[in-house]
Amino acid sequence: MAGMFSTKGMYALRAMADLASHDGWVSLGDVAKRQNISRKYLEQVISLMHKAGYVESQRGKGGGYRLTRKPEDYTLGELLRAAEGSLAPVSCLQCTNDEICSRIETCPTVGIWRDLGRVTSSYLDSKTLADLITPDADNCADAGGAPAVS
Repeated sequence: MAGMFSTKGMYALRAMADLASHDGWVSLGDVAKRQNISRKYLEQVISLMHKAGYVESQRGKGGGYRLTRKPEDYTLGELLRAAEGSLAPVSCLQCTNDEICSRIETCPTVGIWRDLGRVTSSYLDSKTLADLITPDADNCADAGGAPAVS
C-alpha cells in the first residue's frame, strides 16, 4: 500500500526539523547534505514553507533559512498541509479543488476515509516540530508491526 504522503511532505518535516535543530541562519546546501535530499527538490519544498510564512530567508554570506517561530509553535499537521495541500487520505475528500466526487452520497467507503482523515489530522495537529527534535521523540522503529528494538 502506498503511503498517504508524498516525499514533499516527508522532506518538509525533515527540513524543518533540521532548521529547528540549528541556531541562526542555515544554508540550504547544508540541510540538503545532512538530510540526503537533492538541493533542487529541497528548494521547492522550502519555497512552500516560505510561502506559508514558516521560514524566512536571507541572501548573501552568512545567510540561509531559519524558522519564524519556535519549534513548539508549529504543528506537524500545518507543515504537512503547506507541503501537501491536504491531509485527505483519498483524493475524493480533498477540499483543495472545487469538485466533489459525484459518488460521495452513495459511496460505501467514504465514511471510513473521512474518519481516517479526522484521526490523522487530529494526531498530526497534536504533534509539534519540537517533538521531532527531542531525543526521546517517537520514531517509526515499530511501524508496520515490526517488533521494537530494546
